[in-house]
Amino acid sequence: MKIITKSEQETENFAKEIGKKLKGDEIIALYGDLGVGKTAFTRGLVSCFWGKNAVTSPTFTLVNEYAAPKFKIYHFDMYRIKNLEDLESTGFFDYMYKGVFVIEWSENIENYLPEKTIKIYIEKNENDSERIITLKGWDNK
Repeated sequence: MKIITKSEQETENFAKEIGKKLKGDEIIALYGDLGVGKTAFTRGLVSCFWGKNAVTSPTFTLVNEYAAPKFKIYHFDMYRIKNLEDLESTGFFDYMYKGVFVIEWSENIENYLPEKTIKIYIEKNENDSERIITLKGWDNK
């Protein structure tokens, strides 16, 4: 599935629609350069359970936890992760399958993601405010 959003708000709205379909055990890997809207996507996804302002980038904390009514959402930032030892130090594997994972900078942990990971690629379009969002592994929802 591929869509184009024309603003940050449209990206959040699209993610909110994805969030409404979550069952509580998904792993969502976000891919894209700095500033493409990975945190905005996460904000939209979480906003179907919490208020819009609840999401911040976990760049310095590595993981933020949001308690949705039926499950938890774990928002990871893997920007600084360079190897398996770094990944293990985040507690990543301890959280596995205890809620929804949303992972920014998934490129850095590609080799450690489960096979059924939902991969979401976000890139800038020709118009700087537009985003091309490509979903892989979401077909079964």
